[in-house]
Amino acid sequence: MNIHEYQAKSLLAKFGVTVPKGGVAFNAAEAEKAAKELGGPVWVVKSQIHAGGRGAGRFKSDPDGKGGVRVVKSVADVAENAGKMLNQVLVTKQTGPAGKEVKRLYIEEGCAIARELYLGMLLDRATSRVTVMASTEGGMEIEEVAHNTPEKIIRFAIDPVEGLQPYHARRVAFALGLKDKQIGVATKFLQAMYKAFIALDGSIVEINPLVVTDKGDIIALDAKMNFDDNALYRHPDIEALRDPDEEEASETEATKHGLNYVKLDGEIGCMVNGAGLAMATMDIIKLYGSEPANFLDVGGGATKERVTTAFKIILSDKNVKGILVNIFGGIMRCDIVAEGVVAAAREVKLHVPLVVRLEGTNVDLGKKIMAESGLPIISADNLADAAEKVVKAVKGAK
Repeated sequence: MNIHEYQAKSLLAKFGVTVPKGGVAFNAAEAEKAAKELGGPVWVVKSQIHAGGRGAGRFKSDPDGKGGVRVVKSVADVAENAGKMLNQVLVTKQTGPAGKEVKRLYIEEGCAIARELYLGMLLDRATSRVTVMASTEGGMEIEEVAHNTPEKIIRFAIDPVEGLQPYHARRVAFALGLKDKQIGVATKFLQAMYKAFIALDGSIVEINPLVVTDKGDIIALDAKMNFDDNALYRHPDIEALRDPDEEEASETEATKHGLNYVKLDGEIGCMVNGAGLAMATMDIIKLYGSEPANFLDVGGGATKERVTTAFKIILSDKNVKGILVNIFGGIMRCDIVAEGVVAAAREVKLHVPLVVRLEGTNVDLGKKIMAESGLPIISADNLADAAEKVVKAVKGAK
């Protein structure tokens, strides 16, 4: 789960991470009020969307104009820029050409920047530990730094028993070229950040840029936080921060029904039980010359109703030109899948080719249910056969 910058800063501040003062605004009047409360003399008007590169982005309504983060020097300019940015579509590297509509802004006090640094933490599957990353190349995409100048990134894993110790933080501070009192300030900053990461079940915390001001202070000028969805039941306060406008509607609907669904850009919808099998299904679709429209894992204990819902979600994607159902029945019985597929196909009036490969528990019964349904369901003997048939059906329909 992702949250907005201002939400991330609010959470981090509760653990002692230093952030600039600011206020959220949903209209120009609220932006003006927030600016007056901050007092100036410099303000930053920040678009709040779940995507990076906002400052370098451009609004579709004004592609040659200013970006999604603007520095202004009067309350009147705050209100004027807020009016121009709100309800407009901002396009950045991370949004793609479709962009995202800006529905809220963060009005923040200005900051005299002396240096820009990078600081991040993430759950690293390679080490099964929290990995700390830091770089002197703040303000840049960390992926670009890693690709072009990897030597400028310091990274190390934290022992979960030991936790992040002061000597870890000092190591980072020295690597970033911090000096004198800044060493102690950075140590407290990093320890507070780690405490927030662990306590809130974070998956990523990224401060980019982490700035050193002209007075030597260390501040999180930007903040990004992602959370482990599987741990949200422990954090209803964080769950409440979810912004449905920033999420794919079909993904939100899938979550309500316990489905693991991610929308992609292809033309063949996939319904599979098991994440590994789902990945293999997506790969073989590409192998046979097409692209998957989604990742969808219905799970091992899905009911007829859940399968029906999954089918509807797939078909809600207008890009879907065909569907491949690939089920290996263990806990998940093939007859249950067949009943769900038939029910959903009838309810939504199936209009695209449907290829189904069933194997495992009650497979014969499942095939019988589909064969007797009277629906144009194409049966496949194995995964390769299924992929070949669905790609051929889709290509032939064009």
